[in-house]
Order: sequence, then C-alpha cells, then structure tokens
Amino acid sequence: MRYGPFGPTDWQVSKLCLGTMTFGQQNTEEEGHRQLDYALERGINLIDTAEMYSVPPRPETQGSTERIIGTWIRARNQRDRFYLATKIAGPGKMAAHIRPDLGFGRAQLREAIGKSLDRLQTDYVDLYQLHWPERETNFFGQRGLQELDGWEDNFQEMMEALQELQREGLIREWGMSNETPWGLMHALHLADKHGLPRPVSIQNPYSLLARGFEVGLAEVCLREKVAGFPYSPLAMGRLTGKYLRGEDTPNSRLNQFTHYTRYNSDNCLEATRAYAEVAEKHGLNMGQMALAFVTDRPFNQSNIIGATSLEQLKENIDSINLRLSEEVLTDLEKVQAAFPNPAV
Repeated sequence: MRYGPFGPTDWQVSKLCLGTMTFGQQNTEEEGHRQLDYALERGINLIDTAEMYSVPPRPETQGSTERIIGTWIRARNQRDRFYLATKIAGPGKMAAHIRPDLGFGRAQLREAIGKSLDRLQTDYVDLYQLHWPERETNFFGQRGLQELDGWEDNFQEMMEALQELQREGLIREWGMSNETPWGLMHALHLADKHGLPRPVSIQNPYSLLARGFEVGLAEVCLREKVAGFPYSPLAMGRLTGKYLRGEDTPNSRLNQFTHYTRYNSDNCLEATRAYAEVAEKHGLNMGQMALAFVTDRPFNQSNIIGATSLEQLKENIDSINLRLSEEVLTDLEKVQAAFPNPAV
C-alpha cells in the first residue's frame, strides 16, 4: 500500500479507501466483515460510509452499512487502526425516509451524527461529510444550471454547528461531497473569515468517463490543500470491461439497478470500448488501469474502491502497484479528446 497526507490534516492515509455502500444490500454482514478484515490486511486505513447506505436507498436498508461496520468495530476492537468517514444526507426524495426535515442545520446535524455513532458503535468519526448540497445545483450527473432556486445561504450556521461537533469530539474533521467549485470556495472563504474549521476534503465522482472535476475543483484542491476523495472510479463497474466481454451477470450493479443510467449513454459505451482498446494495446487489466489513473492524479489523495466479492476487492487493491506510463497516459488522453466527459 502507498500512503500520503489527507488535505491539511496530519493523517497519513492509504491511497485506496474501502467504500462500503454495498454492505446490507449486495453484501451480507459476514461478507462485509470479511472485506473490512481483508482491506486492513492489505494496508487500507480509510473506510467510507454514509447514513443513507446501503445503495440504492430504501427505508428497509437505511443505515444497514453503518450497522455492519459497527458490529465489526465492536467485534475486532481495532478502532485505532483506521480512519472512519461517514456522511449526512441532504434534502431530496431519495432520502426522504431518513428524516422528515432534511438539511444541515444544527438540529439535523446533531440528530444525524448521533444516530450514525450509535450504528457505528464508536465515539467519533474522523471525517464527517455533507453528502450533497442543500441547494439545487450540478451534482449526480446534472449538466447545466439555468437559474437559481430559492435556497438561502446557511453555510456559516452549518459550519458553526460542525465546529461545535468538532469541539465536543464527535467529529475530527469535515468535508463536502458532490459539491461545486463555488460551494467549496464559499466554505473556504467563510472558514477563513470567521475562524471556522475548513473542509478538508471533497468526495465527488471521478473516473475516465467523468473528468469534470478537473475543471475548477482540481485547482481548488491543489491551491487550497483540500483532499480530492473520488468515488465511482470504475463508473459502477463499466470500466472493468466486464460488460464488453459479456462477463456481467444479472446481479452486476448496472443490470440489477437499471435506474442508474449515468454510465449508459452511447458516448459512455463508445468511450469504454476505446479505453478497452488502450488496455489491450498495452497489456493491462482494464479495471486496474482505470483505478491507477484516478489514484495518481495529483489532486486525489485517496481513491474510494468497492466490491461485492473478495476476488474483486483483491483485484482492485492490486491496482496500487500499477503506475501508468507516459505512452498509456497519452493514449487515454486521446480517448478523452474524442469523448470528453461523457458522464460529466
């Protein structure tokens, strides 16, 4: 495993993070525990979850992922070996079953962190993240913004509440997710102006099919020392190449959950074929090539990987040993130029 700093913190974090959103839906508690054990064996020391998980979100499974991690934490008693990240859900229909009043006010933050800590069976989380913005803006693959909604700026109040949680020892740091350059810079500006804790990370989608992060957010991360914390580096499995090779099954994510269409456009499919040709040309495992690309971007400090089997997890973790040559990177850029950001 390789390690590096996480934003402005003093943490030395593994360059790969274990994502857990399948626990409680596609993975049982026992399988989740095995993945957690194996990840720690391989040197991963960062685990990411959310109050909304497992995914896709349903009332019956809400909080199941945190509960599975919690029983593992209680059984293993190794809390000092890893950093733990979770998230509070924002407003919207997909999270309406979590709380009647969704948002990032003091009351909502306190209720959410309290319930997460209970499920996780721990006294604190290292990183507490806002899962998506309260306001209507560009996230989850939405392109373009034509007009503003009626949202009233509550960033300062929200950050004051997060500071209170930090001072009480319930969270160590906080971060943003599915956020825009404006949102991240606004938070940084208010933090500096009012002496509030800065967000230390941003968890947005980033992959060979979705490189929009490079426009705006990458520069913010590099100049402001915010950790890029990318999710979906394999585009929900599309970039493993298994759908091209006919190795997918009815239980594969994009087959099982057909409402996830972000990586199904014609341009995404054409780009995926082109990336598969690059992998074949250079004798590379396509999924590992896609992961290595994300891991070694200078603005990314930990790449969130997930799997539904130990075999998949091993293959994904093994990508840490792959460094892409200039020839491979040049060929990848040619595909990006032909099919720019087909999944945003």
